[in-house]
Amino acid sequence: MDSTNSAPQTCHLIVGGGGFIGRHAGLALAQHKHRAILAGRRRPAFLDSFAASPFLAWRDLDILTADWDAQIKGVDVVHFYSWGSLPSTANADPRTDLEQNLGALLGLLDALKRRGHGRVIFSSSGGTVYGPLQQVPVPETHVLAPINAYGASKATAEIYLNLYHAMHGLDCRIARIANPFGAGQDVSRGLGAVTAFMSKALNNQPIEVWGTGEVVRDFIHVADVAECLVHLAIAPDLSGQHVFNIGSGKGTSLNEIVAALEARLNRKLTVDRKPGRTFDVPSNVLCIGLVKQVLGWSPRLNFTEGLGRMLSDIAVHPEFSTLHRPHADFARVRA
Repeated sequence: MDSTNSAPQTCHLIVGGGGFIGRHAGLALAQHKHRAILAGRRRPAFLDSFAASPFLAWRDLDILTADWDAQIKGVDVVHFYSWGSLPSTANADPRTDLEQNLGALLGLLDALKRRGHGRVIFSSSGGTVYGPLQQVPVPETHVLAPINAYGASKATAEIYLNLYHAMHGLDCRIARIANPFGAGQDVSRGLGAVTAFMSKALNNQPIEVWGTGEVVRDFIHVADVAECLVHLAIAPDLSGQHVFNIGSGKGTSLNEIVAALEARLNRKLTVDRKPGRTFDVPSNVLCIGLVKQVLGWSPRLNFTEGLGRMLSDIAVHPEFSTLHRPHADFARVRA
């Protein structure tokens, strides 16, 4: 990263800056000479390497107790990437999921309303807000019909963002993100099939596959997601659009993930086949024609290239990874 003392172009507050998408978006913004304030409850260790950078900073923040008027002072763009629930926890306690996550977002929007202006980038879920697809790849105009509480709360957040845009003139931009993967994704949170499968593979553990393994999802490397979020955050004009799918535009099955890992690691993996689950949508692939047209963005890495990038990043920068580091596979990656 260029660490010259040139003045940052704009200031971005990244709520959830210690998380998977937030930290990568912050690094991408800094690489483009924008000041990124990563904010969250746990400061990432990798920030020690950028202590002298004029483009990256950390701020302690709890979305449940935040003074949003103070947080947005001097900030041009707020990125809301913090969501304190998972599909499993949201389904178990939908009321808490809605009250805490949506309550925090509404607190931020009210502060921007009081200030009189503001731009918000919200990370929605391209994998859950649509529900069963009537069209594949799915465009942004598809009806929102989530079939779990997590998707329902994300869709509700989108409705409120649209409301604050219409009523108060806030510049609310929604990113419906597919299934991101890459170094730094926390497998303990139960998200990310690619990361979970890789963790099992590198630790010589069985990979759990539910059903036939032919469930298809849109997987995209987090570096491509971060670059698209930068485009979305700094674009002066969106041609009247404000909701965008961010994905690869291509589907990959669970069986194909396993096959790609076996090819990359050059060994057979153990797969534990489980009964199919009723809530698994058979196919979810995002149409990315709109984001290509309006923002001029396209993903640079295909799935195989993204997988290789992830392995290399884990090997060279273990501080970005939550995975263990067996010596044999990483020696091959370095080679």
